[in-house]
Amino acid sequence: MPKLFFLCSLFLLCTCVSAQHEILRSKKEVGNAQLPPVFSSAENAAAHRSPTVKSYLTPNRIVWQSDSTGQFIQNPELLLQKSNGQVAVNDPNRLRLISTADHRPGVLLDFGREIHGGIKIAMGIKPSKDPVRLRIRFGESAMEAMSEIGGQQNATNEHSLRDFQIEVPWLGSIEVGETGFRFVRIDLVDADVNMPLYAVQAAFIYRDLPYLGSFESNDARLNAIWLTGAYTVHLNMQDYLWDGIKRDRLVWVGDLHPEIMTVASVFGNNEVVPRSLDLARDQHPLPQWMNTISSYSMWWLIIHKQWYDNYGDLDYLREQEPYLIALLAQLATFIDEDNAEKLNGGRFLDWPTSPDKAAVHAGLQSMMVLTFEAGSALLTTLEKPELAKNYAAVAARLRKHLPEGNTSKQAAAMMVLAGLADAKATNEEILKKDGVQRMSTFYGYYILEAMAQADDYTGALDVIRNYWGAMLDLGATTFWEDFDINDSRNATPIDALVPLGKDDIHGDFGEFCYVGYRHSFCHGWASGPTAWLSQHVLGITLVEGGDAVKINPHLGDLEFARGTFPTKFGVLKISHERNALGQIKTSLEIPEGLRVIR
Repeated sequence: MPKLFFLCSLFLLCTCVSAQHEILRSKKEVGNAQLPPVFSSAENAAAHRSPTVKSYLTPNRIVWQSDSTGQFIQNPELLLQKSNGQVAVNDPNRLRLISTADHRPGVLLDFGREIHGGIKIAMGIKPSKDPVRLRIRFGESAMEAMSEIGGQQNATNEHSLRDFQIEVPWLGSIEVGETGFRFVRIDLVDADVNMPLYAVQAAFIYRDLPYLGSFESNDARLNAIWLTGAYTVHLNMQDYLWDGIKRDRLVWVGDLHPEIMTVASVFGNNEVVPRSLDLARDQHPLPQWMNTISSYSMWWLIIHKQWYDNYGDLDYLREQEPYLIALLAQLATFIDEDNAEKLNGGRFLDWPTSPDKAAVHAGLQSMMVLTFEAGSALLTTLEKPELAKNYAAVAARLRKHLPEGNTSKQAAAMMVLAGLADAKATNEEILKKDGVQRMSTFYGYYILEAMAQADDYTGALDVIRNYWGAMLDLGATTFWEDFDINDSRNATPIDALVPLGKDDIHGDFGEFCYVGYRHSFCHGWASGPTAWLSQHVLGITLVEGGDAVKINPHLGDLEFARGTFPTKFGVLKISHERNALGQIKTSLEIPEGLRVIR
């Protein structure tokens, strides 16, 4: 008997004890009743079952409190003691928030790292049984949790509510919120309230997954960056693979590419990737572009090529065949007589390049080359030789047009990857110019890829250290939607309140869609270094549908690097050490069935 059916029957039995015939009638009716549709079959129940779990976390620090005299906030240290969240009647030593007409007490809590979820608040016993009103403010930075909605610093409730009021019941608890946060501010709303606050816990929602991939080197900063990128994507692996847990809680297909590279490097073949790709396909029937952006439809196809290379699921690839063929045909209509792309819809690479038409054209031309190459390869796999030949010829045609006037690092990187620009010259003239200025966390991954093609592995490692590492220096536990290295010069870390004369790295900066506190501090597209370090430093590339792996390590200036990588045969273990002569010694533990190509 399903658990819900049993509980419903038990409830009816217990509430009808006053009349035996009512009990019997209720039992008969319940026995003949139809269950709600979501529970009507095992198939439906499975379809609606969340892949996530929930854990409860204790705050590890009080960042700020409105009163330190003990008059309005008593025993605040009790908030930092682990609680089971269960209220009781014998709790005289609880934290108390006491308000007057002139003072509404508040506290700002730090849970130590970015998480996805909400907050559970429990109240103990008090003379009045009225519920207590609290204002809750979530923040990815301490200052965001202290902010007001709107204004120049642009705090919002968009995508997920992060600033609102609740009522906490007498001798009970309430759980609210589903957003990305590290900090929570709690304030009493009304005057003349004495609230025994029993416990405050973060309700952490995540997929309970093992980290099958790993990375360790003699550089602790790189190790921390690898793990931070992995954790950033892990938080965004909810029902679908989102780009952000505060915003954007959406499947943005272009943004998925760095994310799926990280998923493959850390978690392996996880269902969240095909689930998200299929959602994007079904939500955007042709001739629509995915997310209204032409390049994002191209990323969809490129991702499918990568996913097949990794795992070789031919049945899944065949499911994409009708859409894939139609998409290639549609894209082929957007090439002019000079072999230049003329794509319509949203013309977008990343935000920093968006005002630069020359950069956008250079990037889109490069993406067209990469897309038709990927499409040709997939059609070969699908045993469509004529179409494969046709679209290989389209890619060759597109290479005859060389965009001019581009100086952006992002578009230049894409031109290198598409074979439209020389890797070494581009690296020296554009990618390395002015260090890590004018980078983006999204296309930073492709800049690293282009530097690898130029054999500048030490330079790429320095980019990772100086750009993504600067976010760690500012208190990041996940990587951000965007980051301008120039903004960090006078900035206060995100886990502190900003003193006079210092900049608020969250509220004072940002442009385009991420002005001020709207800026997401957990964005999956920023995880590129995790995949890059596994692929290029550990030297692991899955090929032939994941039946084989190429091993080609590049330590740059590192003394050693070791780690693991998930494959469809199991976990590959690898270690590289540089000897006194500068030679690299590699040792492997290879899962049975996996071939190694060197």
